[in-house]
Order: sequence, then structure tokens, then C-alpha cells
Amino acid sequence: MQEAAVEADRSLAEVESESDEMTRLEEEHQLFRSGYADSVNQGLIEEDKFAGSARREAKALIGEAEVAVNYGSPGKRGRVLWNGLVSYDQIWVSGSHWATAVSFTKDVLVAGTEVKAGTYAFFTIPGREKWTLILNENFDQHLAEDYDKNLDVVRISVMPQELPTVKQRLTYEVEKTGLGEGAVSMMWDRVKVTMPFTVKE
Repeated sequence: MQEAAVEADRSLAEVESESDEMTRLEEEHQLFRSGYADSVNQGLIEEDKFAGSARREAKALIGEAEVAVNYGSPGKRGRVLWNGLVSYDQIWVSGSHWATAVSFTKDVLVAGTEVKAGTYAFFTIPGREKWTLILNENFDQHLAEDYDKNLDVVRISVMPQELPTVKQRLTYEVEKTGLGEGAVSMMWDRVKVTMPFTVKE
């Protein structure tokens, strides 16, 4: 029994040691309550009582590129979002806590601009009539506190789409739209915005 207890203690110590060795970025990107957020969006949980943000991930294989989005997923929870919780015409993390991170394993084209394989922060500037979508080099930051426009890789202007139903928890999707073509979409409340891309051959 004593040996078993010692072994259990050793296992716990090893786990804690591994956690201590994680970087802040790795800690922030750990998935958390992603199933809860899915259940809220599917209506399986009628009242979203969790005041915090889930940490979720969306990913897909587009052509030969693996595309992933790691993001914080806050809930609407009866709040006015647009030009309320989220201000118009100001840079927004488009998630919560650590910056939303979009990763490509292959070079892609976004609105004709080449984006090298790697990880980027996804920021937006919401507006009543149009949104600006941004990929920025500095993905290792809290919210948009260290946002630097000079590190933008690409900016595009898009028209927001209206969703048929309310998306209670902020959600990203990576969708295949054609041969070697895809899109990263963000949805929250009744709003959807999309950044199309093409995988370079």
C-alpha cells in the first residue's frame, strides 16, 4: 500500500512538473470546456451559466494544408455584443484571453497576398456595415494588448453575414470551399465573417 501511495505521489509530481515546464502560450492554448460550448450552441444546455470562456479549436485539411484555429469562446449570456461588449471600429481579439491563433502548415494566399506557413493572430475591426479581418505576426499576446499594425501580414474588408439563429458561444469553423480552397469563419450572436484562402501549390 505504501509503495502504491509513493507511486501515486510520484505520478502527481511528474504531472505537476510537466505543467511547470509548459510555456504560458501552451497553457493558454490548452482546450477547456469545448464540449460545454458545443452543447450550449446545440441547445442541449438551455441556460449558459458559465461566466468564463471555453478554449476551443477548429481544424480541417484543405488540400495538403492543415489549418487550425485555437481560440477563446465567450458566451453571449443575454448581453448586447455589437457596439456594446465589442466596440465598433476598434481592434478586437475576436475571442477572449490569449489571442486567437490561426495556423497553416502550407503557404496560402489571402486576397492575393502570400501568407507563409506558420501561426498568426487573427484580429478583427468590427463595423456596422463592414469588418476588417487581419492576420498578424504576434500571436503570443493577451487579448490585443500588444497589437502592432506594422506586424500585419494581410488585411481584408468583408461584409458580415446574418446567421439564421443566434450562436450563443463564439465559434470558428475551417471550411473547404473548393479544390485547394477554404475559409476561416467566425460566428457569434447573429454575425458571421469569413476569410477565404487558397493553398499554394
